[in-house]
Amino acid sequence: MKRKFKLEDLDCANCAAKMEEAIKKIDGVNDANVSFLAQKMTIDGQDEKFDEIMKEVVKVCAKVEPDCRILL
Repeated sequence: MKRKFKLEDLDCANCAAKMEEAIKKIDGVNDANVSFLAQKMTIDGQDEKFDEIMKEVVKVCAKVEPDCRILL
């Protein structure tokens, strides 16, 4: 399942790259893309694990960029 999310207060391209790398390491994620310019995130993950994946994504993003919010 591929889903897109808007991001709020993502401050730099470097943080976006760090978030993308960390998200790709989460179990069940097939691919991820975090765009600083568009302030969007795309996650391709296993359907049956998607809720679990999103919980981990929120944690990972908060570690890298505490001010950034994922608009679910």
